Amino acid sequence: MEWMTLIAFLGTAVVMTLAPGPDILFVIAQSMAQSYKAGIATALGLCTGLLVHISAAAIGISALIYQSSVAFTIVKYAGALYLLYLAWQAFRAKDDVSFTTNQEMYPYKSLYKKGIIMNLLNPKVSLFFLALLPQFTNVEAGAIPLQMTLLGFIFLVQALIIFSVVSLLAFKATELLRRSPKFSKRMNIAQGTIFTFIGLHILTSD
Repeated sequence: MEWMTLIAFLGTAVVMTLAPGPDILFVIAQSMAQSYKAGIATALGLCTGLLVHISAAAIGISALIYQSSVAFTIVKYAGALYLLYLAWQAFRAKDDVSFTTNQEMYPYKSLYKKGIIMNLLNPKVSLFFLALLPQFTNVEAGAIPLQMTLLGFIFLVQALIIFSVVSLLAFKATELLRRSPKFSKRMNIAQGTIFTFIGLHILTSD
């Protein structure tokens, strides 16, 4: 695989990762509501989920899911309902500001698991890789599945780096305001709103 191809893919991957979407909004919401570490824990979960999607795209499972409208719809609605459940939890906790003062309250393991679940329940991620990765492969460069796996790994690494930076920036942007009880109460409402928006977007998109 040529270096120019890898550089072109990396540029495309960075643009795709920075584009407003469920994953980056999820990371921002967790970073603003809790801390940059919470955002990074979420990002690690999302990127762990990417491993499954990349593998599925490389061996063609994504194509099978896409061809089955029933399977695609089930996974799609399961993901949307999960996000709406997270939104309900956030709205229910709108008056709880204990997370702003108790560092031990940060459920990093829980956030990591949520990131995995959210990513796995979004079938469009697999379809995205299935559509994107082959565009940067070359039959003469060797096995296509191996090339797609390499490109997927590059995408995963840059996504984790970008999500981590975004987590830190989002946290720094709210750090000074975090000591305000009024602001803290509204953060759960904002978080719930973001989850609701993402969930409804998945439900209404084709």
